[in-house]
Amino acid sequence: MGQVWTAYDQRSDRRVAVKLVRPDRVAGAEADELRRRFLRECRVTAQVDHPGLVTVHDAGTEDGGPDGASFLYLVMQYVDGSDLADHLAEHDPYPWPWAVSIAAQLCAVLSAVHAVPIVHRDLKPRNVMVKKDGTITVLDLGVASVLDTDTTRLTHTGSPIGTPAYMAPEQAMGGAVGPYTDLYALGVLLHELLSGDVPFAGTTALGILHRHLYEAPLPVRQLRPEVPEALENLVLRLLAKDPQHRPASAQQTYEELLPLLPARGVPTGHPLDPTRPFLRPHAPWPDRAVTPAPQPAGSDVQGDRPDVARAVDEVKRLLGEGRITQAVDILGAILPAAAAQHGEHSPVVRTLRKQYAATLMDDGQYRRALPELRRLADERAAEAGHADPQSLQFRYESAQCLEALGEPAAALAEYRSLLPYYENQYATTDLRLALEVRRRIGQLLLAVGDRGAAQETLVRLLHDSERLHGPGHPFPAEVRRTLQWLGQVRG
Repeated sequence: MGQVWTAYDQRSDRRVAVKLVRPDRVAGAEADELRRRFLRECRVTAQVDHPGLVTVHDAGTEDGGPDGASFLYLVMQYVDGSDLADHLAEHDPYPWPWAVSIAAQLCAVLSAVHAVPIVHRDLKPRNVMVKKDGTITVLDLGVASVLDTDTTRLTHTGSPIGTPAYMAPEQAMGGAVGPYTDLYALGVLLHELLSGDVPFAGTTALGILHRHLYEAPLPVRQLRPEVPEALENLVLRLLAKDPQHRPASAQQTYEELLPLLPARGVPTGHPLDPTRPFLRPHAPWPDRAVTPAPQPAGSDVQGDRPDVARAVDEVKRLLGEGRITQAVDILGAILPAAAAQHGEHSPVVRTLRKQYAATLMDDGQYRRALPELRRLADERAAEAGHADPQSLQFRYESAQCLEALGEPAAALAEYRSLLPYYENQYATTDLRLALEVRRRIGQLLLAVGDRGAAQETLVRLLHDSERLHGPGHPFPAEVRRTLQWLGQVRG
């Protein structure tokens, strides 16, 4: 897919790492879509601030490769150390306190990443660097997310992109992924550190994925009796086939690892307590999931009140320039002023709130978008009825937020409640939306481990989508590839 080069930043005279990705080799005809998603993902991942993540200095697209090809590029911090795969190979057996320390640091990183929310999707030893001081740095955040989103649309074969040895069952089957997917990969990684090998190996990708789906992992204490029983139990829970049987979050996983780390102390709870890094080294910040309210910025002010009209013009300009994060903060800041000037239920405020929710979605801020969309859906339903297309659209986007936030059961329930409204409509656009909702239901059924129901849902979807679109259309072709992959693995 690409290459990584050591390079020098001439402007600041520092060593950097440059990652080049060839979109045409990854996605073929979908290369333009991959470029668009790559740039959006770079913007979203820039929201994550954590010392355990590699710093990205620059990103973009570049033409003029040796054969005239285009590249996606990332200019990243150069990390001086060893990747975890080499570190493991150099220390056999790997001390179990080291494995716990690596896992605890990874939990802190994942806690920050999942709060955005972003799912890494390709957590493995080659994507973890151990620096000279023993701290870890996680690589390839964002790139894996782009390559693995709707993978059947981005590959010629329909096979999931990722590393089979570390791939969660729901990811292997093409289901919806979430934070629970990264926790499974963490379980594989921790098992490998403790035992010297991944829990499920094989000679083919299909064979490995079949073992992930149907075989129980060997408890690590059978290989290394000195490993604490509590650590073995945690690894087995991380490797649960059903995502709902895994730990609830990276934060909870850290708390279970904490007693196995050297004892320290209890922080005061003050958010800027400088003793905290020494009392709880590399702990996740408990309130990372709470997004701070935007402050009035980027707009002109009359007295203590933002100028709504000028702020709206500024938002339009920023959106036109692709500066979405700044635009969304201005929108959030001017909404109270607009409500005070025009009334909470005025057309002006309603329009601003729709724009605010849509921009939050586009910026990947699903946690903030969800309550806005639910409020818009409820208000529209109260005015025009529950079958109103606009209310349904807000609910559909709410379900997308739940899916992105790693709540597959809640997202599944929301899509299922929406489906009858779309199926009762006769317009072609509504039927297409019904098919898309059914596709998402199938993917979420895979995510929650109900593969039988997922297969049944997708078989019916294939039949109906072929009747509407024809067998050669990309939509039924995608469903067919997922079913073929599902059938191979189930077989």
